[in-house]
Amino acid sequence: MVSTVFTRILDKGTKAGILPGKSKEAREWFRQKAEQTKLVNRQMLLRQNTQVGKNQIKVGSCYMYFYDPKYKQTLPYYDRFPLVFPFRSVDNGFIGLNMHYLPPQYRAVLMDALYDLSSNDKYNSTTKLRLSYDVLNDASKFRYFRPCIKRYLVSQVASVPVLIDPSEWDIALMLPVEMFEKASKEKVWAESRKIFA
Repeated sequence: MVSTVFTRILDKGTKAGILPGKSKEAREWFRQKAEQTKLVNRQMLLRQNTQVGKNQIKVGSCYMYFYDPKYKQTLPYYDRFPLVFPFRSVDNGFIGLNMHYLPPQYRAVLMDALYDLSSNDKYNSTTKLRLSYDVLNDASKFRYFRPCIKRYLVSQVASVPVLIDPSEWDIALMLPVEMFEKASKEKVWAESRKIFA
């Protein structure tokens, strides 16, 4: 059901009486533990989580997968292992927020705002984010979303996608698994800051 890294962090929280997503303090606790994780095997994450078919990616959920962009030669940089909240289905794919395009502190601020769009406060398989471009664009609390908007072609998803359970969103958010090509994460994040500065 969950990978070892998620299980370890969730177990620590449960033993300490901390439930995922229930409060800002709880979210911060899980984020700090995830950020302190040094080595994460991406292949293991994919194998040990709930796998879905490429065509089963749903709006409002969260996914990780390997990706090989069709037009990578013309892109200044790209993330080969995105963490995406899809918000619109399009021909042959979807548009979503890849949270890796933000430095961790901005990911946390944006995610705290996104929780206001949750369909419920159960933080289980029934929980979805009610995202749309208009909603994101209309409120200043979502201001960090712009550099995260990316279009993904299903044909270019290079692994079986894994569905991240809502109880694990804050852990996934901070795991050091971004895989930027053609630029360092520091350069990508500096470029992202220019977009919302």
